[in-house]
Amino acid sequence: MTTAPNKPSVWRAFAQPSAWTMLFFGFGSGLPFLLVAGTLALWLKDAGIELKSITMIASAGLAYAFKFLWAPLLDHFRLPGFARLGLRRGWLVFAQLGVIAGLIAMAALTPQNLPAFIVATLAVAVFGATQDIAVDAYRIEIASVEQQGALVATYSLGYRLGLMVSFAFAATLADHIPWRVVYLLMASAMTIPIVAALIAREPVVERAYPQGWRDAMRVSVVDPLADFFRRFGAPLALLTLAFLLTFKIPEQATIGGIMSPFYRDMGFSNTEIGLVTKFYGVWIGILGAFIGGAMVVRWGAWRPLCATIVLCGCSNLFYLFLIAHQGNLLVLTAVISAENFTLGMLGPPTVAFLSALVNRQHTAAQYALLSSLVNLPGKLLGIFAGGIAMSVGYGAYFVITVLALIPATLLFILLWPRYRDIGREKASAPPAG
Repeated sequence: MTTAPNKPSVWRAFAQPSAWTMLFFGFGSGLPFLLVAGTLALWLKDAGIELKSITMIASAGLAYAFKFLWAPLLDHFRLPGFARLGLRRGWLVFAQLGVIAGLIAMAALTPQNLPAFIVATLAVAVFGATQDIAVDAYRIEIASVEQQGALVATYSLGYRLGLMVSFAFAATLADHIPWRVVYLLMASAMTIPIVAALIAREPVVERAYPQGWRDAMRVSVVDPLADFFRRFGAPLALLTLAFLLTFKIPEQATIGGIMSPFYRDMGFSNTEIGLVTKFYGVWIGILGAFIGGAMVVRWGAWRPLCATIVLCGCSNLFYLFLIAHQGNLLVLTAVISAENFTLGMLGPPTVAFLSALVNRQHTAAQYALLSSLVNLPGKLLGIFAGGIAMSVGYGAYFVITVLALIPATLLFILLWPRYRDIGREKASAPPAG
């Protein structure tokens, strides 16, 4: 194994100011995510919506998987009225304001006005996904690839704090106050990342701005795709894309709307679910994220990715133990510990690997496309998760998610010689042959 010269220490990587800027951006990204997924599923279940419909409505988060469709806009188009903030921060503040507006609309409409409520939910998901595009591009452009592990760890800290507020805190509050009031409080919490975006520094990257619609299509759509295949070559690029489509299916299949109803069906209250899965679980996940970030600083992206894919995927089998011990809070705590710790560890190697594949001339477009491919299959499975679980049972559903590790593992073995040192070299360069 080669060692990059002047490799930063773990301490220095975590102590850099940009790492802590990502803390607040992570909070802003984590807050709306569950408000259109797990937290929303609790609200819908309390409103009397059936499980099959809950998982479909709570799959509004699919917007995150299709964010690559509008991501090129964030690379090459400045927003009128936000231009003085710069390209990255302008889009970031715009998206954050959109999330606030959407959450207020959800609170005003409630599930009693279901069609309009769904539209507001989709708006929150789209603006939340746009915020993620801007944050990811910002992160890649302010630090080198080997520093991404530390940035992702602090981002994960903020992200999981956002999850904790939007699920554990929200679910607990919902036992005492109406859900619509809870969502208004969540909207007010989004002012925190807005302040952070206003005071953050804008990355300095030279980029082309299109002149006319034909040039816009070339710069925004054609160039990012052509650049990726040109740098890596068609065979390696296609194998890489296939790997990205498979390796996170087990994780994504347990993030959507099925888990909250599952916990309720296992005999737990909203408060117990919130406190254990998102309050306690968040801190375990944060610990895992910092360990995963340190692994990336020391060993690059690829080797830690191998270990964490297997650990995270297999952790879904612990839910079988919970099925056998329904209503047991100690067992729930143990299962959530394993799930959140491995999930936290997986985050930094995943993001560092994707960041290393990106050309900074097309940061937002390429990263959004790659990260969307990572999340898309699991989210599509999540749409039908309720129907599958009702047909085969929760236990069989979790086993199915783990079986998805088989093709991912085979692809990983094929790609090992090409990517074993990735994350220890320039982000825009293809791995050595």
